[in-house]
Amino acid sequence: MAKRASSPATAKAPAKAPRSRAGDQPPEERPKPVHHEGPVVFGQDAAVAQLVHALRSGHMHHAWILHGPQGVGKRTVAVECARLLLDPHATDAHIAGFKAPRDSRTAELIDAGSHPDLHVIAKERADDSSIKELRDRKQTNIPLDLLRELMIGGTVGDGKTFDSPVWRTAYFGHNKVFIVDEAELLDLYGQNALLKTLEEPPSGTFIFLVTTQEERLLPTIRSRCQRVGFRALEPQPMRAWFERHAVPEPDRAWLTEFSDGSPGTADLAHRRGLRAWSEELLPRFAKLEEGAFDATLADRLAELVNEFAEQVVKENPKASKEAANRLGTRCALLTLASRLRAQLAEAAHAGDAVATLRATERAELLVGLEREVRANVNLKHALANLVAQWGAR
Repeated sequence: MAKRASSPATAKAPAKAPRSRAGDQPPEERPKPVHHEGPVVFGQDAAVAQLVHALRSGHMHHAWILHGPQGVGKRTVAVECARLLLDPHATDAHIAGFKAPRDSRTAELIDAGSHPDLHVIAKERADDSSIKELRDRKQTNIPLDLLRELMIGGTVGDGKTFDSPVWRTAYFGHNKVFIVDEAELLDLYGQNALLKTLEEPPSGTFIFLVTTQEERLLPTIRSRCQRVGFRALEPQPMRAWFERHAVPEPDRAWLTEFSDGSPGTADLAHRRGLRAWSEELLPRFAKLEEGAFDATLADRLAELVNEFAEQVVKENPKASKEAANRLGTRCALLTLASRLRAQLAEAAHAGDAVATLRATERAELLVGLEREVRANVNLKHALANLVAQWGAR
């Protein structure tokens, strides 16, 4: 099992631990923890086995990259590793089963998002930053100043100086864990500033970089970390996930096709009614592909995204409208991607090279839209361009 950092016997936990936001989804999409019997994550046996081996060895590496498709369990696995590393009641049996205790004080604090030795860094953390400039900016990346405030310390743009949480003694005298969600959003300055910490962190400090785009991390970042690959789920683990979450049988076939082996995508689609989006939008895009231009389609896409975002904010007034808009845009992208996967499969089966090329070109349009959203291009303009280019392919 990984070694635990020691602390002076007189050290006491502070009366009020700093807020850590142990869940790294946007607040409007982060459900309260529900603990189930059985495995923590489905269909990732190889990834889990790699981490279990490291945990049981007593020589757990200090820095890890968890990479793979979106919504397949990377963040869940990172948090479970944190539970095992932080909980003094975790036994070898817990580690072997890759499931930490759920009835301990450590578990209670992690569930509440208030464990002082678990630090989750995500772009949404700018919402509660003490740096006004970060609170006011659009959350498109994880800037260096946010990384300094939450993890590595140093002087930021407004002159404030932060000590480094990485180098603080663990509040509870065990380990400290840092999880960087969507690590590909670390800006270049942040990645370079993180290098020294990744190379020589203090004893008992563990860092997990969670990413869907590992190639956007610097080679020097990747070389300092152990890598754990995740993959889309096969049908049997997806069925197990459906059973765990009591998804109605009539919805499962559509969700299986739509999610493409991603439980996170299936959950989003099921909770947010994306089947209705598919039933409305996909026939209109089919007509667009046949040459019948739809002058109102881009406006309807923007309307759906806006309605989605407004509903999210209505449900949670503290939610970020910007984050909700990005999530709504992702829902539109997922809806169109499901059509393209079906087209590519049909074209491959028929050996139709022309249809394969067209579907591939349209997939590139989705990649371009995602890039434009990250660059904060006006969404209505980006959607209008998507529709115009889709019909031209």
